[in-house]
Amino acid sequence: MSEGDLIVRLAARGDGLTASGKHVSRSAPGDLVLPDGTLEHGPNHVEPPCRHFGKCGGCELQHVSDAELAKFVKERVAHAAQGQGLTPAIITDAAMSPPRSRRRASLQAINGGGRPLIGFAQRGSHKLVDMRECHILHPALFGLLAPFRSYFAKLKGRYGIGIELAMTDQGPGVSLSNFAPEGLEATEGLLDFCREHGLARLTVDHGFGPETFWEPDRVTVTLGAVPVAYPAGAFLQATQDGEAALIGAAKEWLADCTSIADLFSGLGTFAFALVQTAKVVAVEADKAAILAAKLAAARGKLPMQTIHRDLFRNPMRPQELSGFDGVVLDPPRAGAKAQIEQLAQSDVSRIVYISCNPSSWSRDAVQLCDAGYELREVRPVGQFHWSTHVELASLFVKRAEDGVE
Repeated sequence: MSEGDLIVRLAARGDGLTASGKHVSRSAPGDLVLPDGTLEHGPNHVEPPCRHFGKCGGCELQHVSDAELAKFVKERVAHAAQGQGLTPAIITDAAMSPPRSRRRASLQAINGGGRPLIGFAQRGSHKLVDMRECHILHPALFGLLAPFRSYFAKLKGRYGIGIELAMTDQGPGVSLSNFAPEGLEATEGLLDFCREHGLARLTVDHGFGPETFWEPDRVTVTLGAVPVAYPAGAFLQATQDGEAALIGAAKEWLADCTSIADLFSGLGTFAFALVQTAKVVAVEADKAAILAAKLAAARGKLPMQTIHRDLFRNPMRPQELSGFDGVVLDPPRAGAKAQIEQLAQSDVSRIVYISCNPSSWSRDAVQLCDAGYELREVRPVGQFHWSTHVELASLFVKRAEDGVE
């Protein structure tokens, strides 16, 4: 093999990293950086499947083998823990979602010189990539792009339209922002579009908030075998595979608990899975989401209480948590600093922390460990195939439990 600088691992943003600390874009572990700066590909470097790779900001790691991609996801979590001095008893291999499984996405549509362009922005730029293929989106969502191009081609002048896509029980749900049909002909044309392409729902927002334009049947997403009304724009785990991995961890770890608090509960992704074996209190700041969860629980006569509460400004206090033997929390990327401070002072025996940001998770984890919790297990999850975005499920157990000192 030629002499050169060996790429030993992937850095957090997806660049290859040499033993000397040099970052090399579009390289994979096992590649050699030759003296002239070119790459000699190693066994973990593969041919990217998509023609847009390198421009489209939707993927960063299509040039990396699946095995190395799974290793990257696991190491991201392990390095975040180690960076804070944490040593989980167990870190499992990463649960990876397959290609073409992303069931929600945010795209843009613009008038690109007389023709519509639809896609993600270029990496590090606001310039749009007109996606003609996509290996991450669910096929039913990607299949809408060509019809939307044809529809938007009829529009006059400049435009920049936001497109939110989500797969629901009834089919694709679409939200358009900075757009509303003008006039009877345009309105009827958009209704025909919805019928022809099997949209479950279409909402439009021309600056005054989203308004439902088309919804022939009540749109739902099934959570824990319970159909829950799906408000436009509500949070949904990116893939069903990733959701199943995260729910599976929470159910396994909290199987013996009888009373569980689900904090930052959203629509009830975890609550509806856990309520099958325990009483659950779901707490969420998004009013539309918690109302949807409340109505679904009432309809199913489930032992689930819902609370509308902003846990950033008003976290649940130790005395409020005293009746729970289990807690699951799934906060936004910024983490849950205020709520973790309260949990650290509580007597809850088991805490399942779901995170989409290993950095904020590891910061919060230190507080729990310093307060007497043991980090028993971490399960990395790669929902965003070919992305540097990493998620995880983690279990914290009060050290007094099971004789742990």
